[in-house]
Amino acid sequence: MNRIKVVSEAAELVPILRAIDSEVKREVFKEVTENWCTEKDIENKFGNAGLEALKFFEKMNLVETKWQSSESEPEKAYHGFYSSFHIDASSTIHEITDVLAAAVMNDDEFDRLEKKIYKFVGEDGTFIGDVAEKLKVTQTMLKGLVKRSANLECRGHRIERHI
Repeated sequence: MNRIKVVSEAAELVPILRAIDSEVKREVFKEVTENWCTEKDIENKFGNAGLEALKFFEKMNLVETKWQSSESEPEKAYHGFYSSFHIDASSTIHEITDVLAAAVMNDDEFDRLEKKIYKFVGEDGTFIGDVAEKLKVTQTMLKGLVKRSANLECRGHRIERHI
């Protein structure tokens, strides 16, 4: 089945840009787009970085999963969820610069901010505005950072830990 991912909000660009930000992610993404692959297949071919890419793709809903039989026990298999992207988002120059900054931020800076956000939202989650105010960033930048994170997610107007 052909599925099209419609991107209508600028912050939704972050997962797409991050899905191809390294050679391993690009290759894993290509692999799961063409075939159903188990974690074992990906780990054998790409190592631990490949498994991390799968985790990221799953959190971003870029892959679908199914259980398939194997010789010893059922294994979870992954396949690309979308066959194409339709990008139709308009935003102010300030918003798009925040989104792109979140997408291309160096890993050390991102990790530092992600840890702060993760700690601040706690077990119950927190409103986006409160987190943005605490970190002194715009809500658009914050949404971009959360979209980039495999450990956080936006649910309505709240940021919560991704379990």
